[in-house]
Amino acid sequence: MLRLKIFNIGITLIFLILGMGVFNLAFLNHPKYRELSKKNSIRLLPQEGMRGRIFDRNNKVLVDNKICYDVGILPQEVENLDELLMRLAKLLDVDFQRLKNEFGNGYIAPFAPVTVLKNIDIKKAVRLEELKLELGGVIIQPKLQRYYPYKELASHLLGYLDEIDLWRLTRLESYGYKTKDIVGFGGVEERYDYYLRHEEGGLSVEVDHRGRFKRVLGYKPPRNGKDIQLTIDLELQRIVENNLKTKGCVIIMEPFTGEILALASYPNFLPSLFFNKKNYLISSLFNNPDAPLLNRAISGLYPAGSVFKLILACCALQLDKLDIHKTFFCPGSVNIGRQKFSCWDTHETQDLFLAIVHSCNIFFYRLGTLLGPNLIHEWALKFGLSKPTGIDLPYERKGFVPSPILRRVYRFQNWFEGDTANLSIGQGELLVSPLQMLRMISVFANRGFLVKPYIVKAIDGRDISDYQKKIVPLGLKEKALIYIQNALRSVVSNPEGTAHVLAELPVAVAGKTGTAQVEGKQSHSWFVGFFPFEKPRFAICVFLENGGPGYYACLLARSIIEAMYNTGLLN
Repeated sequence: MLRLKIFNIGITLIFLILGMGVFNLAFLNHPKYRELSKKNSIRLLPQEGMRGRIFDRNNKVLVDNKICYDVGILPQEVENLDELLMRLAKLLDVDFQRLKNEFGNGYIAPFAPVTVLKNIDIKKAVRLEELKLELGGVIIQPKLQRYYPYKELASHLLGYLDEIDLWRLTRLESYGYKTKDIVGFGGVEERYDYYLRHEEGGLSVEVDHRGRFKRVLGYKPPRNGKDIQLTIDLELQRIVENNLKTKGCVIIMEPFTGEILALASYPNFLPSLFFNKKNYLISSLFNNPDAPLLNRAISGLYPAGSVFKLILACCALQLDKLDIHKTFFCPGSVNIGRQKFSCWDTHETQDLFLAIVHSCNIFFYRLGTLLGPNLIHEWALKFGLSKPTGIDLPYERKGFVPSPILRRVYRFQNWFEGDTANLSIGQGELLVSPLQMLRMISVFANRGFLVKPYIVKAIDGRDISDYQKKIVPLGLKEKALIYIQNALRSVVSNPEGTAHVLAELPVAVAGKTGTAQVEGKQSHSWFVGFFPFEKPRFAICVFLENGGPGYYACLLARSIIEAMYNTGLLN
């Protein structure tokens, strides 16, 4: 009897507990579980839009989208998954286990397609369509893929696409970015990603408890990204890149507006590598000592060499610190403080005009001592050095212009006369970007205005040039500008000028060479200039990293300008 009584009590307690559980589910937590049930019965099937295209200034396509084909499987229509995957592996010449892993990782619900292989060629896609009746559950999914029709052309300018990383996600999450999004890296793709990216749409469907489709609840159409038109001229960009085959960069700009007409950095890279996910090729880019992903035009910092002398010349003339008839004697070397400073030649008696033509170091050592480091620093900043130009591309670096005050504050060191001498010829601690030097030479082409370089001309058909332009008058004396302009022309036209190799071109060029010394390595080669001389339409900067004397930058400039003339771009 006791055992039966204990058994009845136990049964009663069990039913009491079960009853309390049912009461809890049916009444106390009913709203919660009802909401979860609703969510569990609703599935979202995303649909992608088209990323915005990128055009040159003449509406020629630089970056487009093309259809590629993915292989998908509808789980609810498959009778024997392993058998189907085995046959697909043979037809597509891929590993069976790879297909099985992709299916397992991508499975969501019986009705939702699972992508098992991406980006197959058209021939394989057609073959699978032909066998559609035999391959129950296999579907071909057309998708849009980023397409760079000119391959490596303008790669630093355009950038590339890849899956969003944690650094970007934490900063862009509030703008609607999420894990696994494909976003721009570098160039226009990154800087204007917000405009180029599409807005995802899709279907909202209801499923039963087994995940089988019941009905469509709603549809949101995807939104395409905005097209962007650049200031770049495709033909000019081709000319530049066809001639630039050594480490360095070339930039060509409209000197009165700041429109970038061509920008090339070498070595370059193939943007589509990142989309195809060939890891060994991507690793080779990041590990390459020549840094092919570095945009040398805006992110590379180098000593300016003799092109920096123009800032001293302008300062001296503007402030009447130097009479144009004043001369210094160049014996080939001079002692400043305890150091001996050399010139690249013995120029003997030089005034400012000849010193620019011959690029005489001794003259500018003397002029730099006369002006002093603080005034040189002030005028370097006036010409836009030591700060970004403001170009609408990511990762621009600002460079550095040293001064006695900065030396004491940050390095607790004194400034010496030798430091002034080095700064006067663009050496020492001075660091500039090629774009900054192009901006500087444009001041002499446009008669005294500092322009902001820019790349994007229009977004979604709306011209934004007026918004992009920023032109700052420097208040330079016309007499000083004309004097330096004529000296720059003589650098080319004078048989003793350092850029005389450009004299035979069918267009009159003015400019300045530079040979920037690098400790333990070959010098950097510079040429900055503008043309045609009478009515400048183009400002150019040619920079060759460890390329030797400025003469070699002039040779490259000559090849580019000749090609421009031959293709009618100078008409």
